[in-house]
Amino acid sequence: APCPLRSVGIGIMSVVEHVREMAAAGLHSNVRLLSGLLLTMSGNNPELFSPSQKYQLLVYHADSLFHDKEYRNAVSKYTMALQQKKALSKTSKVRPSTGNAASTPQSQCLPSEIEVKYKMAECYTMLKQDKDAIAILDGIPSRQRTPKINMMLANLYKKAGQERSSVTSYKEVLRQCPLALDAILGLLSLSVKGAEVASMTINIIQSIPNLDWLSVWIKAYAFVHTGDNTRAINTICSLEKKSLLRDNVDLLGSLADLYFRAGDNKNSILKFEQAQMLDPYLIKGMDVYGYLLAREGRLEDVENLGCRLFNISDQHAEPWVVSGCHSFYSKRYSRALYLGAKAIQLNSNSVQALLLKGAALRNMGRVQEAIIHFREAIRLAPCRLDCYEGLIECYLASNSIREAMVMANNVYKTLGANAQTLTLLATVCLEDPVTQEKAKTLLDKALTQRPDYIKAVVKKAELLSREQKYEDGIALLRNALANQSDCVLHRILGDFLVAVNEYQEAMDQYSIALSLDPNDQKSLEGLQKMEKEESPTDATQEEDVDDMEGSGEEGDLEGSDSEAAQWADQEQWFGMQ
Repeated sequence: APCPLRSVGIGIMSVVEHVREMAAAGLHSNVRLLSGLLLTMSGNNPELFSPSQKYQLLVYHADSLFHDKEYRNAVSKYTMALQQKKALSKTSKVRPSTGNAASTPQSQCLPSEIEVKYKMAECYTMLKQDKDAIAILDGIPSRQRTPKINMMLANLYKKAGQERSSVTSYKEVLRQCPLALDAILGLLSLSVKGAEVASMTINIIQSIPNLDWLSVWIKAYAFVHTGDNTRAINTICSLEKKSLLRDNVDLLGSLADLYFRAGDNKNSILKFEQAQMLDPYLIKGMDVYGYLLAREGRLEDVENLGCRLFNISDQHAEPWVVSGCHSFYSKRYSRALYLGAKAIQLNSNSVQALLLKGAALRNMGRVQEAIIHFREAIRLAPCRLDCYEGLIECYLASNSIREAMVMANNVYKTLGANAQTLTLLATVCLEDPVTQEKAKTLLDKALTQRPDYIKAVVKKAELLSREQKYEDGIALLRNALANQSDCVLHRILGDFLVAVNEYQEAMDQYSIALSLDPNDQKSLEGLQKMEKEESPTDATQEEDVDDMEGSGEEGDLEGSDSEAAQWADQEQWFGMQ
């Protein structure tokens, strides 16, 4: 707001006032030019401006640099401003009011020192200098911290792994603003009990009408952050069905993400599509949506989604991840690597970007580098099974079966015995001849819980192929395909049919697989063998195991592409802090 003090006449003071009023009006480029000239004048003649005027000019000039995204330069000017303010406090009679006496009009015009420090912290976060951001905000006395300062501190502490300090800061935000929902999510993500968080909002819920849904909302996201996907889905569905919250895009996006975590890709895609129809400019969650489409072989849809997201914003990670998924499933791994790195550069907390880059590195044979990315994804999303799957695949690719077994057992104990964790553990057991029977038992349990779970069906088929129980495999696959259509399942069924000399139906299954995913190389190879009328029996039996091992989820481990040299120079490395 314009300063209450206005100079009479056209002296030097009015010049500083003009700068202040242009800053308040958002005329940043004008402020930058004028304040820059005035600061040069001050440098050449130190007596030209008073200490308070010089402080103001430095702050407004720094603000204009911040607006232009010149963060390092802005930090430099903010630092000079704080030094000037320190000198001003010692020498000038103009001091901020202590509450015991009326402040002078001129002191009311001075930019807040607290706000300057907050802006410096913002610059540091943009420069990826989180430690410096924490240091500058830590220097603000607790009683002077505004809600936005506490919120920034909480997020920075959380990112740095200082969970206790993060919880304290989030709670302070809620004390000041009890409806700060993102602070609530922050507390839940740090394992604070849902009941404790709800108790901090109970007064506001009781005092304001139409807020009765909030306690249910907190309960739902408490389930989300404890990994209880089923109860989280049921609770959010109950919220979403209420007339006042029906068709809420955030709730639909959360449902889509939960279905994805639970391995129900069909319902996940459906909810993402509903959310997208309600909000054509939606970005959040579209990286997962693009990944699901790519896994289904719908690469044209993925390409269209990526183009649409880039038109909305290229400053978010999601468009880059979606484009990277298109490259990855087109087997252009080095391009996927570059796009994943670009996404991480924009948002270092993007789990999907870390998974994309990790998968690309693994498929290019850079397994140790891939492991770093999957571990970081696990740190950010400890309840997401696909993060652990990526890490375990890296261990298996480097023949570290023991590490893979330890990790799979930990996931099984931590996330509970469901179809997904049972299948993951069975996947590792299949790698060791000693634990084949245990793998069979685990897969049977998984398929009892969810007969349509594709990954469990694929692994059970792999086991039956090793045992040459082709008729049992055919029955398993036909049963799984009764209520769904999946490229990998059709292709594996084709392989089994070849093994029992049912060539015509095998060709039909390969054709169906290619209609679902025209880029599925193994289905194409199988179909070409059939069309050439080559005797497939011996070759197929040798290749069955290899065919079973890839579920079509991540591509061939040894794959690379011709673009490696082109993209290698452009790669942005993800630096662990």
